[in-house]
Amino acid sequence: MTGLLDRLQAGPVICAEGYLFELERRGYLQAGSFVPEVVLDHPEQVTALHEQFVHAGSDVVQAFTYYLHREKLRLIGKADLLEPLNRQALKIASEVARSTDTMLAGNVCNTNVYDPVDVETHTQVRAMFTEQIGWAAEAGVDFVIGETFRYAEEALLALAVIREAELPAVITLAVGTEPTTREGWSLAEACRRLADAGADVVGLNCIRGPQTMLPLLPPIVAAVDVPVAALPVPYRTHNAEPTFQSLREPDDGGLLPDGRPFPVALDPFTCNRYQVADFTRRAAELGVTYLGLCCGAGPHHLRAMAEALGRTPPASKYSADMSKHAFFGTDATLREHNQAYRNRL
Repeated sequence: MTGLLDRLQAGPVICAEGYLFELERRGYLQAGSFVPEVVLDHPEQVTALHEQFVHAGSDVVQAFTYYLHREKLRLIGKADLLEPLNRQALKIASEVARSTDTMLAGNVCNTNVYDPVDVETHTQVRAMFTEQIGWAAEAGVDFVIGETFRYAEEALLALAVIREAELPAVITLAVGTEPTTREGWSLAEACRRLADAGADVVGLNCIRGPQTMLPLLPPIVAAVDVPVAALPVPYRTHNAEPTFQSLREPDDGGLLPDGRPFPVALDPFTCNRYQVADFTRRAAELGVTYLGLCCGAGPHHLRAMAEALGRTPPASKYSADMSKHAFFGTDATLREHNQAYRNRL
């Protein structure tokens, strides 16, 4: 195994994300608070998902410390679990990364505390990042991911702490319906400032699907001289509804509690594997070299991404092959009466 920058020089890096949604679907995490207590309650499930993402083609095992900061645990009344949860998540990820010769990433994210006009919140946010990044450094991570920042200034705070820990940093911004940061900076400007401040990789993650993230990437690639990241959610967002929070189901029959599919009724909007592969190829053609998927992604999506880059991860052994299918196959030994019936299925 080599370091992140060496790996990027050799070719694209794939990083699996999406643990919150996938473990919620499996019944091990509560939607809404989205606090990953599963790392203590059911560590075997986290280990299994790490392994499945690597099997599908991820080059990175990202410790499941997303939203494991002091503010989130305060909200659910479990601040006493802050350190045990972080250390356990890092331990689980480290064991998988070292056994599979993949990179180990620490993780911090938006705190929902940062307020640009309240300097006290800046101090609080920095302290939260310092705790989590300190534990990540002690666990021997290869780099730290700081993600889902809507305030670029909050992202810069995270970057400063990562730099103090002398670790490589991947910093990604989350983009709402307006393609700017919450300060009003253009995404190109925000990423340039992050790169100038020492981020090793900059870009976008979460919130937007492939179709509405892709057009935002060329100005970022042009603005920076560091690798660019793109990790959309695997949902069919579009110009009128560019984020997965803004998606609406017009024929929901009044069943959705607040008329909003986000977060647990997004199934009809899920991208298929071919759409994920298409995004991967197009993003790579634009010069994006750090690729992945965020909330909603499953291992099958990651496999499609890896295969779009010309790779054959272990999971490719089981990629679809319809040639032997009784009705839709092409094998010469298939029975003719079934083949003739295919259009009546």
